[in-house]
Order: sequence, then C-alpha cells, then structure tokens
Amino acid sequence: MSQKTPVIIMGLGVIGRTIAKAALLAPDLEVVAAVDPAHAGERLGELLEDNSTMEVGADIAAVARLAKGGAVLQATGSYLHQVESQLEACMRARLNIVSTCEELAYPWLASPDRANVLDQLAHDYGVRIVGTGVNPGFVFERLSSIMSLVGGEVKRVHGVRVVDTRTRRHALQMKTGAGLTKEAFVGRVNNGGFGHVGLKESAALLALGCGMGKVDRVSESVEPVISDRELEAAVLVQKGQVAGIHQIARAYKNGAEVVTLDLTIAIGAENPRDEIRLDTDPPLELIVKGGTPGDTATAWASVHAVRQLIALSPGLKTVLDLPAGRARSIA
Repeated sequence: MSQKTPVIIMGLGVIGRTIAKAALLAPDLEVVAAVDPAHAGERLGELLEDNSTMEVGADIAAVARLAKGGAVLQATGSYLHQVESQLEACMRARLNIVSTCEELAYPWLASPDRANVLDQLAHDYGVRIVGTGVNPGFVFERLSSIMSLVGGEVKRVHGVRVVDTRTRRHALQMKTGAGLTKEAFVGRVNNGGFGHVGLKESAALLALGCGMGKVDRVSESVEPVISDRELEAAVLVQKGQVAGIHQIARAYKNGAEVVTLDLTIAIGAENPRDEIRLDTDPPLELIVKGGTPGDTATAWASVHAVRQLIALSPGLKTVLDLPAGRARSIA
C-alpha cells in the first residue's frame, strides 16, 4: 500500500468530530494532530468516544511540521471572513486545505478580491485549497455537472433539496430557526447572517459545471416554514411557530433565469429528497430518495478530497476541479 497522507483536523465541533472519525477510518490517511482552542489539552478520544490518546492542540503552527506534504481538514466556520486567517496560517505552513466553509465553495461570487488573494497565496506557498461538503459541494454542483456530460446544451437547471431535521443535529434545527415566531425569524433574516450559507455559491458553480459559463447575478429569498401542528424534536415546535427555513437561489445569465435551487430544511419536512432536473437533450432527472445525509456525507466528501486535491496544481480550487470518482490512476 502507498504511503499514507498526513492530515490535521482543525475544528472539533459536531462536523469536525465526524470528519475526524472518517479520517481515522480512511486507509490512505493518517491523523497526526488535531487543533481547536476550545478543546486544547483534551484527549481526542474523549471527544470522539474512542481510544485515541492524541492531545488536542491550540495552534496550527505548533503541529504543522507533523503533516509535511499533507493537508488540514478544516471545519471551523461558514463564512470566509471567519476562516480567512486560519487559511493563511495553514498556507504559510505549506499545508494543503480541505475546508467545509460554505462560502469557500465558490468565493469568487461574494468575495472576488479575497478569493484572488487566497489563490495567489496558495501559488506562492505551493499548496492547494478547496471548499467542499454536501450542500454546497456535492448535491447540486457535482451531480448536475456529471449529469450534463450525457446531454447536449444545458439551457436550465432546477434543483430541490428537502431535509427533515428531525434526523439531524440540534444545532441545525436552531440554525434554521426552529421554535422561533415568524416575527423573530424575519428579524434575524433582516439583520443578516441567518439561514443556510452557500446556496448562492452552489447556483453559480453549478452553472459553470454544466457549461453555461459565469452567471451575471444570483438572487436569494429566505422564508420561514410555519408548522401547522406541534412537532417534537430536539427543539419543540408549537403550532404556528417556525419549523425551519425555505430558501431559493436564482442565477441569471443574459436576463434569463438559468438555475433555480429550492431548499427546505425543517423539522417534519415532507418527502425529504435531493432532486435535479436538467433542461437538455435528452432531458435528465435524478432523485435521491431521503436525500444525502449531510453530516456523515460531508465528512467523507472532505476525506476523499484530500488525495484528489494534492494531485492538482497549486491554487484555490473548486469541487469541479476534483476527479469525479475515487480512482487516482490506473497506471
């Protein structure tokens, strides 16, 4: 078997811990360190409920040498400004980065200047960065792009994702407004920084992957899902309260709407699924019944991306740059 790739886990929240568990199981990776200031000094095994004796560190600089030639698996924030300094520290340590930061999936949409700076730094230090996950990362952009390879010109893409958060972590229920009044929900939306992050990035990246090129603009709407009955989950929702979020991203090119992504994340959401429809020749439709399990799937998407990413040239990448399958080479 070829030599294992050393990796450092950065961030040990729910997603970070799930990534750590997947990385420990991956036959081609070796977890050499874990970093999270909130858990510094604790044993990784205590957090993962396994027998790992590794002590969690507080700073990437202190452990970077252990992962020479490898990568950091980062799960610390959804917004680029939250993780930017961490990304720079990892690059200066000459480490590749696979991140779950949603805005990093396609940072040229909201922060082109920041994206260009990161890309230049990656080239300067000879490393690679990619933002990946399930949504954004896999469900819409990668699946749609692969589907488009068996059709003609793609004129329009319509995607639907429905997630019943009764099967998901408590933090996601809270993040999507479960238990709020409609007025409180609207207030949070108006204050900014609320709702699912990355749907606009998915729409723009999907258009590139399906051969439609760079879109002119992407709009987004966010509405509450109001429950018509009492719902029991980690968060108790009364009739008339918010059960979750309904979010739509629309991408436009030459005045026409070319991508529509319709996302519902709510306690008790009916008919959970991932659905993609491509207006092409022949027309194509894919439905994943039950939907792609977000937390575990994000962890494995991150783990599988490590080897694929390191094989690429330096720079800031997207999931469209990664190979479609697991095979690295048949040579």
